[in-house]
Amino acid sequence: MFTLRFDMRAPASGTPSSELYGAAIDMCAWAETRGAVAAVLSEHHGTEDGHLPSPLLLATAIAARTEALTIMLAAVVLPFWDPVRLAEDISVLDILSNGRVAYAFGLGHRAEEYEHFGIDMRARGRLADDKLELLLRLLRGEPVQYQGRRIHVTPTCVTPGGPHMMVAGGSPAAARRAARHGLGFLAQANPAGLKDLYESQCREHGHEPGPAQFPEPDAPTTVFIADDVDKAWGELGPYLLHDAVTAAGYRHGDESVASISRAASVTELREAPGPYRIFTIGEAVEQLRSGRSLPLLPLCGGLPPTLAWPYLEHAVAAVGRANSEGNA
Repeated sequence: MFTLRFDMRAPASGTPSSELYGAAIDMCAWAETRGAVAAVLSEHHGTEDGHLPSPLLLATAIAARTEALTIMLAAVVLPFWDPVRLAEDISVLDILSNGRVAYAFGLGHRAEEYEHFGIDMRARGRLADDKLELLLRLLRGEPVQYQGRRIHVTPTCVTPGGPHMMVAGGSPAAARRAARHGLGFLAQANPAGLKDLYESQCREHGHEPGPAQFPEPDAPTTVFIADDVDKAWGELGPYLLHDAVTAAGYRHGDESVASISRAASVTELREAPGPYRIFTIGEAVEQLRSGRSLPLLPLCGGLPPTLAWPYLEHAVAAVGRANSEGNA
């Protein structure tokens, strides 16, 4: 099985956004019956390369073209959203997708984005807590009294109590936030004690620990599958490097996030056993047989769809081979 992640970066050296968005939707529709278990969409604002700023809109388009594919928004940056409008959008999307869209809520980490929205970054933790508490109440479908006004979000979700929701982050504060609200935890880092803190805080607040995902040591987070790895690095390398350098630029001095590489060249990116990997089909089969999925980023760095499709087809071939060998 594999996941498809889309951030819709479209640098000047890559493919225009007008081509990438349609390709992302086509890929989800094609892949959902061929081993894809989820499409993952991220959120950033005001970036030079046009990173996806509105994941709910893209999720709606993907939901309209698919029937069973889970769609995960990770992470939705809560301080930037009005919780009433967000609850309404989530409710409608839950109906349209028949409950297939899930959410991981984060705080964001780019000062430029807080300036973009005119929000004091120093208040982001308090804002996130206040907005998350209200959002969860609104998604239960009942009228809410809040700051002297009545709020009633309709129509209600088809998922009782609202869709599956988690808190994303890599800090003790994020773990405590997830535990306090009784939500799952999507960890971007795995320092010693973080999992234990999340679980103990859940119980302290009267909740059983929810679903929690922690990055595995040395596990890749962006994978392509190729029949000729040398050729693939020649084709894909510049796009992967753009993604790596740009993502690392968002995390000045932060070495804890599992998906970040500090490589400064394609050669460094290839030689380091880091988050960006190109597997042969045989290596992909071994990855799958070990119980791990393949985290694909098919349009990485504005990769032209005509180049991207064969690598996606190789991933499907690996899934088919793993399944056939497993049933033999």
